[in-house]
Amino acid sequence: MSTCAPPHAQHPNPPHNPAPTRRRLRVEGADLSASVAVFLIALPLSLGIALATGAPLQAGLVAAAVGGIVAGRLGGCPLQVSGPAAGLTVVTADLIHRYGWQATCGITVLAGLAQLGLGCLRVARGALAVSPAVVHGMLAGIGITIAVAQLHIVLGGSPDSSVLANLRDLPAQLADLHPAAVSMSALTLTLLLAWPRLPGRAGRLLRRVPAALVAVTGAAATAALTGLVLPRVDLPSWHSHALAGLPEGPVLGVVAAVLTTTLVCSVQSLLGAVAVDKLVASRPGPQSHVGRSDLDRELLGQGAANIVSGALGGLPVAGVAVRSTANVKSGAVSRNSTMLHGVLVVVAALLMVPVLEEIPLASLAALVMAVGIQMVSLHHIRTVTRHREVPVYATTALGVVFLGVLQGVCLGIAVAVAVSLNRLSHTRITHEEEKGVHHVRVRGQLTFLAVPRLSRVLHLVPKGADAVVELDGSFMDHAAYESLQDWRSAHIARGGKAELAGRRGVIRTAGQAPSAECRCRPWTPWRNHQSCFAGATAAPAGQEAGRELARGISTFQRNTAPLVREELARLAREGQRPGQLFLTCADSRLVTSMITASGPGDLFVVRNVGNLVPPPGEEHGDDSVAAAIEYAVDVLGVRSITVCGHSGCGAMQALLTTGTGRGSTPLERWLRHGLPSLARMAGDRPGRPRLAGRAPADAVELLCLTNVVQQLAHLRAHGPVARALAEGELELHGMYFHVGEAQAYLLAGAEGGTVFEDVTGDVRRGEEAATRSGQ
Repeated sequence: MSTCAPPHAQHPNPPHNPAPTRRRLRVEGADLSASVAVFLIALPLSLGIALATGAPLQAGLVAAAVGGIVAGRLGGCPLQVSGPAAGLTVVTADLIHRYGWQATCGITVLAGLAQLGLGCLRVARGALAVSPAVVHGMLAGIGITIAVAQLHIVLGGSPDSSVLANLRDLPAQLADLHPAAVSMSALTLTLLLAWPRLPGRAGRLLRRVPAALVAVTGAAATAALTGLVLPRVDLPSWHSHALAGLPEGPVLGVVAAVLTTTLVCSVQSLLGAVAVDKLVASRPGPQSHVGRSDLDRELLGQGAANIVSGALGGLPVAGVAVRSTANVKSGAVSRNSTMLHGVLVVVAALLMVPVLEEIPLASLAALVMAVGIQMVSLHHIRTVTRHREVPVYATTALGVVFLGVLQGVCLGIAVAVAVSLNRLSHTRITHEEEKGVHHVRVRGQLTFLAVPRLSRVLHLVPKGADAVVELDGSFMDHAAYESLQDWRSAHIARGGKAELAGRRGVIRTAGQAPSAECRCRPWTPWRNHQSCFAGATAAPAGQEAGRELARGISTFQRNTAPLVREELARLAREGQRPGQLFLTCADSRLVTSMITASGPGDLFVVRNVGNLVPPPGEEHGDDSVAAAIEYAVDVLGVRSITVCGHSGCGAMQALLTTGTGRGSTPLERWLRHGLPSLARMAGDRPGRPRLAGRAPADAVELLCLTNVVQQLAHLRAHGPVARALAEGELELHGMYFHVGEAQAYLLAGAEGGTVFEDVTGDVRRGEEAATRSGQ
C-alpha cells in the first residue's frame, strides 16, 4: 500500500472529510473585557511614569503598547501585563539625566539583549534567590524617590535629579505654591482614595471603573470646565518622535547602566510572574487552561519587548503588578487580554491625542506620587520585621534613595550576607539543673563556630548524671554533630544517661529504657496514638482516657508547641482574622484542620450533630449556631462559609430510622432541623444530589448529600448571610467528605448545585493538560 498518495487519490469521494479550514483567532469575552479594564488603568499610568522620568510622554505609550503585544505574545506568564513600571522610574530618570533620551533608548535595547542572554542560560529561577528584604527595600527606596520628586510637580514646580536636592528645595517650593496645580492634584488624590471605597450597590457597580482613570478624567474635566491655566500633556507629532541612539560616555558607566536596567527589569518581572501564579491559583473557578509561568520564557519575552521598545523610542518594559492584578481579577483566561490591551493603547495613541492633551501634568504627578507611596508597603515592613531582616530592608531602601538603585541593591545583599553569617555564628548555649536533670539548651544554628562553647558547656555536666540536650535550630553541621555524638557516647560509658531533644522529638541513646512518651512527629500522617507509646504502664480501670489525654498534652508541649509558639504568639497579639466559617459535624473522625490543610487562625469552626443550620426563628432556645453565624459574618468579616457533611453520619442514620426527628430527648429535638432534608430527598428525583461519576451508594449517603444542600438553603435565610451575599462580600460552599476513602468533594455551584465534584482530581488533570499544551 502506498503511503505517499495524496488524500484525494486514496479516497476519491470523501463525504465525511470536510476540507481543512484556517485557524481563526478566537477571543474569549472574558479576555476582551479584561483587556479594556487593563487599558483604562495603563493609559494614565503610562503617561504619568513617562512624566516622572523626564522622557517624552509618547515614550510611555510606546512602552505600554510594546509590553502588551510583544511581551504578552512571547512571555512565559500568560496573564502578566508588561509596560512602563514605577520601579524603573528612578533608573530611567537617572539615565536620561546622564546620557540623554536617545542614548537611554539605546541602553534599553542593550538591557533587552542581556535579558535574552540570561533567558537562554536559564537562570531565571536563580534570580528569585535574592532576599525578599532586598527586593522590598529596593521598591521602597524607589517609591520614596518617586514620591519626593513628584511632590514638586504636585505643588506646581519642577523636581531636581536627586532626592537630597528635592528635599532641600521643598521648603522654598511650599512657600511658592501654584493654586491651580495644587487644586488639581488634591482632586486627583481625593478621587483615588475615595473611589474604591464607594458604599452600597451603586458603589459596587461604579468601582468597576478604575480609580486611576476616574481621578485623571475628573481632574481634566474640572480643569477644562473652570478654565484653569496650568501645564497639560503635550504629545508632539509622531513624525518628530525620537528613536534609539548609541550611548556615549565611559564604558564602565554604560555597562553599569545596562546591568542596573537589566537587574530591575528582570527581578520585577520574575517576581511579578510568581505573584500572578498565586493570584490565578486563588481565583475561584476552573484554572485548567491557565498554566504556571515559564520563568525562562518570561525573561526572553521581556528581553524582546525591551529591544523593540528601546528601538522605537519607548521606556524600559517590565511586568507591572497593578495591571497584572487587574487582568487576573477581571477574569482573563489567556494571553489575548494582554495583547489586546496593547492594541488598544496603539489606537489611543493614534486617535485620542486631543483628548489626552487635556490632562493636567499635576494630575499625572499626583497619580504617580500615590503609586510611589504605595510601594512603601506596610505589609512588607511587617514581614521583614517578623523575620528580623529590618537592617537589610532599611539599608537597601536608604542606599537606593541616596546612592542609586544598583548601589543600594549591592549594599542590601552585603548586609543580608552579613546577617546570615551573624546568625550562623551567634548561638546561645546555656546549662542549668532542674530536679537532678541537667539541661543543656542550644538556641540557634549549631556550626563549627559554636563547637568550643558547646564543649565547654557539656563538660559542666557531672559524670553519671541524667542530661537532656535541647536543640532549637534548623541546621547542624558535621563538626557539631560529631562533637555532640562523641560527648554523648563518653557520657553513657561513664554511667550517665543522655537524650537529645529537637524539633523532631526526642533522639534516644542505645540501651536507654523507653519512656511512656509518644514518638509521633508533629504534623505527620495521623495514626492511632495507642501504638506510639512504648512500654506505657496500664492505667487503672476508668482512668485510661485521662491518661491518654495527659500523654497527648505532654507530647504537644514537648514536640509541637516549640514549632507553633511564634505563630500563636502573633495571633494572640493581633487577634483572630479567619477568612472562612467552617460548619461541620461533631463526628470524631472528621478532623477539620487535616482535611483542609489549615492551621491556627485560618478557620472559624462550628461543629454540631449532623452539621445542621436551624432556620431563623426555629431555634427554640438554641441560638448557638445562629450566634456563631452572626459573629463570623458581622464581627469577623469572613468571606466564605462552608457546610461540610460526611459519610456514615450517625445523625442522618437516626433521621432515616425515626423518620420524624420529634421526641422527648434533647437529641431527638435537635434532629428535627434535619426534617427538611428528609423531605427534600423524597421530592424531585432528577434534582437529587449526587457525586460526580457515580450515584450515592445508599440512602444514608444520599441523605448526607441532600442535607448539605438543604442546610445551605437554611444558611441563606439568616439575615447577616443574606445581607453579605447581596453585597457580594460572601460566598457559600457545600462539601462532602467520604471518611473511608479520605476523599473530599465540593458542591459545584452552591446556588442550587446538585453535583459534588472531586476538585483535587480536576485540578490535577488540568495541570497535566496545561503541561502537555506547553503553557
